[in-house]
Amino acid sequence: MSSEALFPSLGALEHVLTVAGVLAVSKILLQLLWSLGSGVRVHFWSRLWKKRLVEDYGRWAVVTGSTDGIGKEYAKELARRGMNLVLVSRTMEKLHKVSAEIVREFGVQTEVIQADFSGGRPIYEDIAKGLQGKEIGILVNNVGVLLSEPQEFGDVSEKDIWSHINVNVASVPAMTKLVLPGMLRRGRGAIVNVSSITSLCPVPMIGIYSATKAFVDFFSRALQCEYRNSGITVQTLIPGYVSTNMTKYCDLVHKPGVFIPIASTYASSAINTLGYARHTTGYWAHSLQAYFLNCLDHRLSIPMLWMWHKIQQEAMKKKLK
Repeated sequence: MSSEALFPSLGALEHVLTVAGVLAVSKILLQLLWSLGSGVRVHFWSRLWKKRLVEDYGRWAVVTGSTDGIGKEYAKELARRGMNLVLVSRTMEKLHKVSAEIVREFGVQTEVIQADFSGGRPIYEDIAKGLQGKEIGILVNNVGVLLSEPQEFGDVSEKDIWSHINVNVASVPAMTKLVLPGMLRRGRGAIVNVSSITSLCPVPMIGIYSATKAFVDFFSRALQCEYRNSGITVQTLIPGYVSTNMTKYCDLVHKPGVFIPIASTYASSAINTLGYARHTTGYWAHSLQAYFLNCLDHRLSIPMLWMWHKIQQEAMKKKLK
């Protein structure tokens, strides 16, 4: 007797499994095509059709952490597009230097506010006074700190813990609270919150940093929903490694390359995505990394990231010998 005669349900089961397989593969292919199309639009089309930032959002922009790295270069890109700037950072000498550089190169107006975000709540009164009377069109919440090296949480100092909370976490809603009312009155504005690719999953050895960046991401997404019909654009940037002072601790993540752009390369790419994407890495190669990271189950990605930071730790030890 044939197998179909002995097991009449096998044919139906085989048909069901075939259909399920086709649907599963189709879903994967559609997701891949969607991601590819979205990537082309966000990272390449945006270079050809740049948004008019002054017309769309307003004349003034505020950038926190604006004297080094991504913040400094993003501020320059805003100035290149004709925006006046309020630069907020910790060191007055650096603020004046960057301010003069931007005025000389782009001919826009700049003002500076000295603020150490690790100081917590009291600093925002001075920032509020400095912003008084200005129609802020764009806020870039960029200021951030990172551990000086990958380490287990038990080795993280109390100072570093509170620094991560005050700088990476508290600064984002606090600065947003200062500028949002004015944006709502005018019915336009943009808030760019710089998170990190480490917000996509827990990252051992820099766990506190990863967690603070997840906060930035979640807060931004909630804000997007709340004000989606108010003319306010809220964008989350989740960059991967960028060659800045924050990555100097290890050559493996500091040496510039395709996947580790210098800050100016990253900023010129990221600013083009404003108005095109609400949640993006800001840079095409980082988007490839984020795509593959999202494809991995956390049971695989977390141990892999733990191993990666262990490798960095060992590389640093060898360098010190």
